[in-house]
Amino acid sequence: MNTPAATACVSAEHSAQALAPGENKNPVRTRLQRLFSPRHIAVFGGASASEAVRQCRALGFAGNIWPVHPTRKTVEGLTCFPDVAALPEAPDASFVAVPAAATVEVVRALAARGAGGAICYASGFAEVGGEGIALQKALVVAAGDMALVGPNCYGMLNYLDGVALWPDQHGGQRVPRGVAIVTQSGNIGLNLTMQRRGLPLAYLITVGNKAGDSMESIVQALLSDARVSAIGLHIEGLDDVAAFSTVALQALAQGVPLVALKAGSSALGAQTAMSHTSSLAGPDALYDALFARCGVARVREPGEMLETLKFLHVHGALPGRRIISASCSGGEASLMADLAQARGLDMPTLPPAAYQRMHAVLGDKVTVANPLDYHTYIWGDRPALGECFAGLMDCRFDAHILVLDYPRLDRCSADSWGAAVDAFTDAAAQAGPGTAATVVASLPEDLPEEIAHTLLARGVAPMQGLADCIAAIGHAADIGAARARLGRTTPLASLVRQSSTGQVRTLDEAAGKAALAAFGLPIPHGKLVAAGEVLACANALGFPVVLKAVSEQLAHKTEAGGVALNLRDAAALAAALARMAHLSERFLVETMAQDVVLELIVGVQRDAQFGLTLTLGAGGVLVELLQDAATLLFPVARHEVLAALQSLRVWPLLTGFRGKPAGDVDALLNAVLAVVDYAQANAENLRELDVNPVLVLPQGRGVLAVDALIRLQNP
Repeated sequence: MNTPAATACVSAEHSAQALAPGENKNPVRTRLQRLFSPRHIAVFGGASASEAVRQCRALGFAGNIWPVHPTRKTVEGLTCFPDVAALPEAPDASFVAVPAAATVEVVRALAARGAGGAICYASGFAEVGGEGIALQKALVVAAGDMALVGPNCYGMLNYLDGVALWPDQHGGQRVPRGVAIVTQSGNIGLNLTMQRRGLPLAYLITVGNKAGDSMESIVQALLSDARVSAIGLHIEGLDDVAAFSTVALQALAQGVPLVALKAGSSALGAQTAMSHTSSLAGPDALYDALFARCGVARVREPGEMLETLKFLHVHGALPGRRIISASCSGGEASLMADLAQARGLDMPTLPPAAYQRMHAVLGDKVTVANPLDYHTYIWGDRPALGECFAGLMDCRFDAHILVLDYPRLDRCSADSWGAAVDAFTDAAAQAGPGTAATVVASLPEDLPEEIAHTLLARGVAPMQGLADCIAAIGHAADIGAARARLGRTTPLASLVRQSSTGQVRTLDEAAGKAALAAFGLPIPHGKLVAAGEVLACANALGFPVVLKAVSEQLAHKTEAGGVALNLRDAAALAAALARMAHLSERFLVETMAQDVVLELIVGVQRDAQFGLTLTLGAGGVLVELLQDAATLLFPVARHEVLAALQSLRVWPLLTGFRGKPAGDVDALLNAVLAVVDYAQANAENLRELDVNPVLVLPQGRGVLAVDALIRLQNP
């Protein structure tokens, strides 16, 4: 039973926690901090509220718990209060597990009382449509400035302070430090608490409909708790990507890595658009661009998420991509090499001193290399293993890995495995900080949970599954690279809203190219003329020329037969004009570009969530077939454009592939930024834009944008 003295003691303890180093220095805690790390809790409802009381007790919550029920006298042996007004004081946290309509009234009363926040368990809100949408709006109004998580969410677990605003059993336990996970799915959250991988969970927060506090505001609150080492996010969708980018960059600067499991990539609706860009940069590619820009590790399934969080919990971001692995099997060594190469990790040759140290203990029968197969000659020999692994740490690479699968403890003996673990962990400890020592089992089940806990206590990452381990190390290196460029990375711009009712018009090619040329985009010499002026225009320009039919209705002229290239004389020009006379009464005659190094597409599209986005890729008529593209989010900087180009498979063609001339990269960068400038200047009414192809000419000769499609939406 909670006594007044105990209550005072608990309040003082939690106030001290709120002012701990690395947390909020303001003596008045934020509303989400009150909700997530409360001094006292109110629970509303029947069976679910009772379960929350039991789970708080099981976790050892030390504060007051106040059940609220209009008719019951007690809940789990605690005296019930009939309503919010009867509570001893405004609760820091409330678990509201009453029907939907009643939830609104409870939340209104809590807000009026000055409560910290409420977690709303009930369903029947916006997720069901119809009247549920109006009910959810009423809930948000009722909450006012009070913190609100949900509705239609499973609750919150705080394993640091023993708080379980949760209507069910769970698999976690108290920890002094660990990772936080925020998920839109209650069941996925429940499943993640049941993991047996040794991952220390600090918080598990389900957000349901996200009617009140957004995912990004929850992340910001978690960043104020110095006990949180990394944050995992299960995301079905973001409501404000600009706000998310701001908090993600804050997390990156603070050294608290974010890991995102984004769902829904295979169920994306097709966009109705005329441009090639829309086929290259669907909404899932935009999430990839967002996460890459902000240093958020994107994972594809829960196992990869947990392993990545575990590695980041122990070692954080890595400064580089150099790794070394050791195993007593050539098969494991080969698998590590294959996986590392596929993930873009480097396994360098051994430094001479490290080579000599390992060779001295392993002898001539072992090929000392990276990856290292140290065979079984020294298995169980603690001093020899220690010297071998000390040589491994002498490499001073960015991560040092021991592949070690335990036998089944229910059927086999693992006595001799301890020598390898002890030798490896001791070598890592002697090497000092920054060693990033890791033990990985090739199969997840081959590293027992108790061994994982032992390794964690010794500062070694216990990884389960080779592929997930390599993926986690790759993510850690990517985050490290993002931190290195943090000073040049800006948050996304707030979304420029566009009317959905204005008429959309397509500029013809000549008008589109002229508009872009005004912003500095190079276009070929040419002229828009009537059919009777085509020959005279070509003679003035000089053969060879290009002839194009021009009309606002010709979005894809090549497919319609409206383009003729490399016309070398008047006869060829006349024949081409005759073939396309039915398409238009106006024709564009231009000089034919020579010695083209590469064709690229530069496109801008508008997304309802992300606003304007820039896509760069292999261009020409094979855009959709090649699907070699990179997408950037606005605002766009020059170094980001260069990095995007370097990520393309066709990039080697721009650098002089197999003795061919190198392309004019500086001119290409200027051209892309000219398109960006046009898009920003017309942000309110630009719907989509394609410049395809941009012809990259040899170094010093520039680029030419030979086709352009622009669609504008009038207010």
